[in-house]
Amino acid sequence: MRPTRDMVAGALGLGLGALLFALTWGLPQSPFVPIGPDFYPRIVLAATMLLGAVLVVGDLFGRRRRRPAAAGPRNHRLVLLTFVAFGLYVLALPGLGFRIATFAFVVGLQILLDPPRGAGRWITVLVVAAVMSVPVFLVFERWLSILLPRGAWTGV
Repeated sequence: MRPTRDMVAGALGLGLGALLFALTWGLPQSPFVPIGPDFYPRIVLAATMLLGAVLVVGDLFGRRRRRPAAAGPRNHRLVLLTFVAFGLYVLALPGLGFRIATFAFVVGLQILLDPPRGAGRWITVLVVAAVMSVPVFLVFERWLSILLPRGAWTGV
């Protein structure tokens, strides 16, 4: 049986994830915080290994091979604009602060990817941006005690 792209990608994700996961055991622990610098990388790497294993197993024991669906038109301009939007977000963080910059980034990216048509869609865009930025801020600032960037221009 010839390996498919899914199997190769899954095996790479599983192997590299396992290697990097093993390297997290050498990170120094801080006596000042209960959650050390190894906590978040381990979560991400465990998810990477799990998804890699799902790809490999799904490819080995999956359904019969189907012909791949025809690829849609490529939109390189949209990909470039997304990178530009992210770059602007990173540049705006020091001036606007995490809360305002993240809210603006999520609103802008939604508008860029799927321009809203109608008042109801605009409300959805604003609600999604609030739901994405407020809980992240609360979890990191309040629960995990990790300071997020404050805006030099806004103070928040």
